[in-house]
Amino acid sequence: MTKDVLGYRAKFGVIGPSTNTVVQPEFADMQPKGVTNHYSRIQNSNASAVSNDTFLAGTQEIENLTLDAVRGVLGAQPQHIVMGMSAVTFNGGLRGADSFVQRVSQTAGGLGVSAGSHATRDALNAYGDIKRIAFISPYFPAMNEIVQTYYEEAGFEVVRDTCLECPSWTAIAEVPRQTLIENLTKLNSDDVDALVQVGTNLCMAQLAGEAEQWLGKPVIAINTATYWHALRKCGINDKIEGFGRLLADF
Repeated sequence: MTKDVLGYRAKFGVIGPSTNTVVQPEFADMQPKGVTNHYSRIQNSNASAVSNDTFLAGTQEIENLTLDAVRGVLGAQPQHIVMGMSAVTFNGGLRGADSFVQRVSQTAGGLGVSAGSHATRDALNAYGDIKRIAFISPYFPAMNEIVQTYYEEAGFEVVRDTCLECPSWTAIAEVPRQTLIENLTKLNSDDVDALVQVGTNLCMAQLAGEAEQWLGKPVIAINTATYWHALRKCGINDKIEGFGRLLADF
């Protein structure tokens, strides 16, 4: 069978909010030769999230528009769907995440789906012997509670978390590196086995890899975990340096 000249190993259909400016370049940085990323944007507004209610309303808008974006990428004939957004993938705990993945897969004609919630869970399990975690998000407290519920149902104890309460979707991509370093340092302690970052518009892929060195424990960025999950599900086992042990070792 004739194969795509550039995407001869795999073509990924990447689904992300129109306001997300981090997923596309971070996935491109992790892209091995023979794999191509084909982006379809969810046509969401740049929600002003100034409270728990407005933040959750913004995530609901994204979820409602997601399947249209999935349909929009199918013309490229991807082999796998990669969700470049995270908040809605945590809704409803494990069962809710399963249901979301199933809806996306059905819309995509049965293709496999990599979603941030399950990808970070699988990444934590890949490292092995991780029981207690802390996580950082750009969200508001109500969304952090949803994320915590998911991880606890997945078998992890959430020792602590922090939410940056970014005032809009595009503001997430404006969080400076130093702010992330300071918050990772505050989250870390001897009672935590690993740190996790959620929120795909938060620029953390390379920083998480660096943080593993100076914190001496796993630091999992959601974009790294999601792309790793997609590669491995497609039988692509390339070891990629620069993003931490997850892509380099597992």
